[in-house]
Amino acid sequence: MTIQADEARPQAADPALVPLNATMSGDRQGLAERVTIGLFIAVPFLAVVAAVPVAWGWGLGWLDLTIATVMYFLTCHGITIGYHRYFTHGSFKANRALRIAVAIAGSLAVEGPLVRWVADHRKHHRFSDKEGDPHSPWRYGESVPALLKGLWWAHMGWLFDEEQTPQHKYAPDLVNDPDIRRISRLFWLWTLISMLLPPLIGGLATLSWQGALTAFFWGTLVRIAVLHHVTWSINSICHAIGARPFKSRDRSGNVWWLAVLSCGESWHNLHHADPTSARHGVLRGQIDSSARLIRWFEQAGWAKDVRWPSRERIAARRTA
Repeated sequence: MTIQADEARPQAADPALVPLNATMSGDRQGLAERVTIGLFIAVPFLAVVAAVPVAWGWGLGWLDLTIATVMYFLTCHGITIGYHRYFTHGSFKANRALRIAVAIAGSLAVEGPLVRWVADHRKHHRFSDKEGDPHSPWRYGESVPALLKGLWWAHMGWLFDEEQTPQHKYAPDLVNDPDIRRISRLFWLWTLISMLLPPLIGGLATLSWQGALTAFFWGTLVRIAVLHHVTWSINSICHAIGARPFKSRDRSGNVWWLAVLSCGESWHNLHHADPTSARHGVLRGQIDSSARLIRWFEQAGWAKDVRWPSRERIAARRTA
């Protein structure tokens, strides 16, 4: 597989790319900025957490939880390994069966057709946190109103933008791939399967419509909603806060408490410092389940030429 190198790898500073805000390269945040981001993060999360104990014993049971968890991590790894690390950045080479499998698994996440997702993400890396970035939270500035507006835009507002990323420009390799083009065009089918599989399993396991209904609620609706917001949080939260131990030309940060739910994607600072790396959590204690699965695929012979970061490569990207 070939990808556009200038879209996937770190770029040298381009004078034509004007920063979204004159102070966006700063490392310090004011109190109002921190409070705004904190509320944006905490309120939706606490609402979901509060809903679980309320629902337990009424519409949520171990079967629903198991179905939701399995479907969540299947589709999450489809996005992180397939859509992101493989198709967008070429972090490894895969045989045809693995290519198709991760493409379908990612499509089951219901985050959009594969080719469009990849085109958007390659454009994000080309203009990260600068004019042209599809979803930077610093789009409108750093005041509290501007930040609120920017966080909303980066999280999900950009999805409703009429301007679309040209796929032939940013993902020509995928547009010209018959297998991938077909899978991308069948996005409606993968969406139906993703929505109907949990209630089918729940209904057959319990032999009841009640089991199908609760599995649909938790295994389909809640699972998709949580995965979407975790994915969008990489665009919003991980470009607003987090540690920055590596050199990057944007404001990407590592957010540790999103690591498990994001399958390793929230080690976002390293990713922007070294986009083609197959591993994002490279420091001690950084959980990266996507990298672990890629390692297993490599050991099984399904993946090869994996771009594992060497110690020297990591050291060269560390901040002083």
